[in-house]
Amino acid sequence: MTEKCGVVGVALADRDVARPLYYGLYALQHRGQESAGIVTHDGFQQHSHVELGLVGDAFDEGDLESLAGAAGIGHVRYPTAGSIDTSCAQPFSVSFKSGSLGLSHNGNLVNADEIRDDLAALGHAFTSDGDTEVIAHDLARNLLEEDLIRAVKRTMQRIHGSYSLTIMHDETVMGVRDPQGNRPLCLGKLEDGYVLASESAAIDTLGGEFVRDIRPGELVVLEEDGSGFDSYQLVEAEATAHCFFEHVYFARPDSQIDGTLVYEARRRLGRKLWEESGVETDVVMPVPDSGRAFASGYADAADETTAQGEPREEDDDGVEFAEGLMKNRYVGRTFIMPTQDERERAVRLKLNPITSTVEGKTVTLIDDSIVRGTTSNQLVELLKNSGAAEVHMRIGAPPIVAPCYMGINMATRKELIASDKTIPEIGDEIGADSLAYLSPDAVAEVLETDRDDLCLGCVTGEYPYDIDGEATDRDVTRPQIGQATVDADD
Repeated sequence: MTEKCGVVGVALADRDVARPLYYGLYALQHRGQESAGIVTHDGFQQHSHVELGLVGDAFDEGDLESLAGAAGIGHVRYPTAGSIDTSCAQPFSVSFKSGSLGLSHNGNLVNADEIRDDLAALGHAFTSDGDTEVIAHDLARNLLEEDLIRAVKRTMQRIHGSYSLTIMHDETVMGVRDPQGNRPLCLGKLEDGYVLASESAAIDTLGGEFVRDIRPGELVVLEEDGSGFDSYQLVEAEATAHCFFEHVYFARPDSQIDGTLVYEARRRLGRKLWEESGVETDVVMPVPDSGRAFASGYADAADETTAQGEPREEDDDGVEFAEGLMKNRYVGRTFIMPTQDERERAVRLKLNPITSTVEGKTVTLIDDSIVRGTTSNQLVELLKNSGAAEVHMRIGAPPIVAPCYMGINMATRKELIASDKTIPEIGDEIGADSLAYLSPDAVAEVLETDRDDLCLGCVTGEYPYDIDGEATDRDVTRPQIGQATVDADD
């Protein structure tokens, strides 16, 4: 399972925006490592620099100096729709009769092909197979006929799916979030301007003050001089569809998303994991790094109550929390091993056990998720080979039974171990002495929201969008492309 994308947009009073955008993208690097890009506007023309690779590799000092202007947007990408090449790298920029347009997109459209075919029939020429270009072309067409706000609303009425966008029309920077709020987007204040970003950690990096989350269906337009912003609630939805996996895995622990600090949410999820399926072992340890907050909360709850829910006696120390796996941070994400023997060795290259922590002990291993099961199997085997008497696995999310269509590059059903196996069968396959997952109800309780306001498609197989061949968890009206669009004033 791999990250989604990260977007950022900044408008300042009277200084170049390239360097703040660069630092903001660095803060969002965990959301995508395939490409990085920045588009700025100096009041006269648009400037763009987009490259494949990490932020630090995509830009040098000369690149930043060439990106003139006090307004701009940026993007880091992990490909979930479109090719892995520069044609789909973002921000996507285009010049047309009504000016210049730049667009950064986090998410995934369900009906991109339908809109692309419709626009192609009207004479639009596309240079990529990504859905971001579809949004840009549709918005550009609407800007020829409408003012900025109505043009954005018309495009929102046509696109169906998940999106958080930072948009720049000439020197005007905007942020928009889809009506279900599936992808995060927030607003921050700097000393001399405002910033829009996928996560609040980017605002913190810039020394800014978190203002609030962008509301589902809302458009926020930053003042060109950085003095303020305007808000427009363009689309209303009966229920949201916040991606619960942002809290479980994707977002940085120090980010605040939809009113919740991610680190604290993960600790509370860990506490619920103990409440639902705690097991008395000598030690509990995380799979670094994403399992750490879950394991901390799990161990804290284990110090207070037994696995049966009874209060601990004063002389009962509970379950010890320990770092039993050390991570090698210099093994890259694209590390490739050509033979099966080398692939089996990969986990040892990335994670090495502390033998004194596990030898002769019963162990609970905490992770955020199990996708294919291969890594979990290797970790259990690694701990047992290091002398663990028992290895129990606890997962801080429900079983992943279906793919994500909303911007997460997740395995197909055929590859998902939970799609056709029971939890005991999965436990047997990975070699664990026991296995338990967190329930969807526990996730909703911790996030203090109704299950109906979360996107749980990957763990229920029912989605908040109208996806061909898939069930929905609510009444969904998919736009009819090619028919008359509802007037933007309605």
